Amino acid sequence: MAAPQEKASAKKAGKNAYKDTLNLPRTAFAMKANLVQSEPQSVKRWAKLGVYRQLRARAAEAKAAGDPLPAYVAHDGPPYANGDIHLGHLLNKVLKDLVVRSRSMEGFDCPYTPGWDCHGLPIEHRVMQELGPGGRELEPLKIRRKCAAYAGKHVKTQRQQMERLLTLADYENPYLTMDSRYEAGVLEVFAGMLEAGLVYRDLKPVHWSVDNQTALAEAELEYHDREDTSVYVRFAMNNSGSEGLLIWTTTPWTLPANLAVAVHPRMEYGLYEIAGNDPTWIAVALAPAVAAKREVGLPGPLKVVKGEALVGRTYAHPFVGREGRVVPAEYVTDEDGTGLVHTAPGHGAEDYQTGLREGLDVYCPVLPDGTYDDTVPDWLRGKSIWEANQEIVERLERDGVLFFDERFTHSYPHDWRGKQPVIFRATEQWFCAVDKPATGPLAGKTLRQAGLDAVGKDTSFQPAWGQNRLRGMIESRPDWCLSRQRSWGLPIPAFFDAQGRPLLTAASVRAVAEVIGDRGSDAWFFLPAADLLARYDPAADPDAPAWAGDDALASLVKGGDTFDVWFESGSSWHAVLREGWREAQAEPASGEAFPADLYLEGSDQHRGWFQHSLLPALAVTGRPPFEGVLTHGFMVDRDGRKMSKSLGNALEVATLMQQHGADVCRWWVASLNTDNDVKVDEAFFKTAGEAYRKVRNTLRFLLSNLDGFRMRGGRVKFEAADATSLDAWLTGELVTLSVSVRRAYRENRYRRAQELLFGFCNETLSGVYLSAVKDRLYCDEADGRRRRRTQTTLYRVTTVLVRLLGPILPHTADEAWAALHPDDDEACVHLCRFADVAKIAETPVSEAWPAVMEARKRWMLALEQHRERAKACGGADAPLDLGLVLPAAELPEGFDPVELADLCGVSRVEVGEAEEVAVVDLSRQPRCERSWKRDGTVKPRPDNGLLSDRDWRVVSSLHASG
Repeated sequence: MAAPQEKASAKKAGKNAYKDTLNLPRTAFAMKANLVQSEPQSVKRWAKLGVYRQLRARAAEAKAAGDPLPAYVAHDGPPYANGDIHLGHLLNKVLKDLVVRSRSMEGFDCPYTPGWDCHGLPIEHRVMQELGPGGRELEPLKIRRKCAAYAGKHVKTQRQQMERLLTLADYENPYLTMDSRYEAGVLEVFAGMLEAGLVYRDLKPVHWSVDNQTALAEAELEYHDREDTSVYVRFAMNNSGSEGLLIWTTTPWTLPANLAVAVHPRMEYGLYEIAGNDPTWIAVALAPAVAAKREVGLPGPLKVVKGEALVGRTYAHPFVGREGRVVPAEYVTDEDGTGLVHTAPGHGAEDYQTGLREGLDVYCPVLPDGTYDDTVPDWLRGKSIWEANQEIVERLERDGVLFFDERFTHSYPHDWRGKQPVIFRATEQWFCAVDKPATGPLAGKTLRQAGLDAVGKDTSFQPAWGQNRLRGMIESRPDWCLSRQRSWGLPIPAFFDAQGRPLLTAASVRAVAEVIGDRGSDAWFFLPAADLLARYDPAADPDAPAWAGDDALASLVKGGDTFDVWFESGSSWHAVLREGWREAQAEPASGEAFPADLYLEGSDQHRGWFQHSLLPALAVTGRPPFEGVLTHGFMVDRDGRKMSKSLGNALEVATLMQQHGADVCRWWVASLNTDNDVKVDEAFFKTAGEAYRKVRNTLRFLLSNLDGFRMRGGRVKFEAADATSLDAWLTGELVTLSVSVRRAYRENRYRRAQELLFGFCNETLSGVYLSAVKDRLYCDEADGRRRRRTQTTLYRVTTVLVRLLGPILPHTADEAWAALHPDDDEACVHLCRFADVAKIAETPVSEAWPAVMEARKRWMLALEQHRERAKACGGADAPLDLGLVLPAAELPEGFDPVELADLCGVSRVEVGEAEEVAVVDLSRQPRCERSWKRDGTVKPRPDNGLLSDRDWRVVSSLHASG
């Protein structure tokens, strides 16, 4: 056996002697990606090429030629124009881009108009903070202009950041909810809801932000733990001697508005004397827990009755000179409290419904700023409800009617932007009814029922649990409060006469919509009512109120409410899809823009955008705005906690892209199971970067071995005899890959697509094929058939693989595509379709390949076991120092031993008599100084080199030609 020093010396000498005779790889596709520097150049290049415009133009040309492309419309739910993009945007925008790019490359006409939600409380709240105490004194138009500037600045910033994520969209023509044309579209939807008979105005309790003095929707709430005081209070009954009612409430500040006490008519109530108190009615099931609060025994009840026996009896309010009465309510339970529910119709949804049924006033003594008005006792007037909480408790205790009070922690709704607790407060608002039979497209069906039907029958959900989640939201939702009390928003175009009667009809709204479409919603604040209604003819409006003649219009007062921003963003299906956007640039050339094929957002949007898009679309068109809904989870840290700057666990998208590049971030997104919440950690991006580099290195090997190769003139046509070649095997794997990845893309299973692509690069190519063909690529004749056949295969693989990688790694795929087409400066993979592998699939592939690859596992195991033994005893362990002797039964007919030797990475494969695989030590046999193989043909040659037959043939031909 040669000494190690001799082996190293011979290796070096051979490499140097014959280096110029090798077909060494060469490519402009760099090993180091430099993504941070090179990706922005890709963005500029795509903008210069007009990639999105070219795709749209091709679709239009196909339509004009009478062969329209199939349409696929993914509609963008508008992010809020406030702050930099965050990890949730990274996930959401990359997923949407995977949809757009993969569908476009699949041959669909796939327009994608990005949007931004620009109105509403969060922006106004931030602007008012910047303006300071004097901000509230500014007139609405000045506030609005500052809000518009703020929103515009963040739209620009977020657009740049989304483009830096390498997303493909019509960024030249995004839709903004503050755009006048969009605002007119929202008003058109509102007019349609008025025609359906679903809009009404009423005084009822709504979630109210004291901090911002506006109504809030359920979707604008966040729930945080809060410590509050709960009280058990005894109300003395009238005309019943010393009897009383024990109520329980967690909001003592609502007690001044108490008008009734609710009981369950079929629940049992007992009259108890607890802790020396006069006889008091308590639900029998809850009495033990109530007594335990005072740590006293519970005597037996003096008597027991059903709740219905208490209904109609009256009581004296404990500190307001007012009489209340006992009323029935099915929602009363024996789960907690006392079974007697303090009822204030102006401060609770169930209380309000009970009050309507019982004819109670919708009494709300709390002003918009959270202070009491003059209808409460003197000692509460003008005080904040939060301040009054403790004073009420002290007053109840002083008057001897407080049975028990305690501090407790509970989950309580907070304003999603101000982060302050909200209250239920009765105010006059505009509502959309969900349980009223509608006219028009719904033909007598309620909006709730139409929504449940649409969720159940007309929409596909991915993952499937999204269906039940959205169904549950629709089943439990109250009427939709459409109005807000803000300056920065789209005004609800309601007008009022001197008696407070409203003018709001479909025709009047459409007349105002024309003005706002021309001049923007600021017009509402500087034009008089008569000018806003200049195009409205009450005589031609069948819904106009009798008092609304021409003379009355000039004296009308404009309403002060703006739309809920969810209604604005939820109307995007009309302004963007149904009407088209920007002269129909974003409308599919096929004309099939509505409904969208896909809405894709986070799981919070079942409560938000999904639901608030569905309901108006059903009311106006009778059909949902989407055919499919794809939901992804939230980003949480590796311990499952919400990510936030305050917790110190937030990762900035800009920082991640600066450290890793957008393609690595996109590769990470594609690797995720997005059905549930997604755990995030800096280390995960490093892991994604390592996987990316393996893919990149695979592409580099492919491209570097195609240097100078052209399919035209260089391509080898596969023949039947090639079916047992490694090239045929890989061709079959390539066809399988293409079919599987494209199916995964169509099914929005991006993790599956990424796994298939990585497995093909890392295992099929790098782990098997590329190692096996390296020798022939470097050492065969440059234009030898076997090498050209392998190059033909490499070219096929590259053209298919790069396109399949395009949706996930747009920069890297396009960089590789440019390297594959060095003579075409405008070559762009994103203008291509996925490769049609039908012709490739015609390549003859031996049916024995699966059995051979299964046998290879045994052969490689034998080699590995040999190497382990060789390391222990100092024997040969280098792959090319080994050979294999295979049982005749394991060498399928027609398979070339040389091909199998390359497949296993050894110098030689032979057929033997034994029944088991044998590993042969070839280290004592001569080694080729050019290929380093010991294939049994190596011997001294006329140039004094030690070469195999194959290598001498190549070298001698080069000598002869040169």
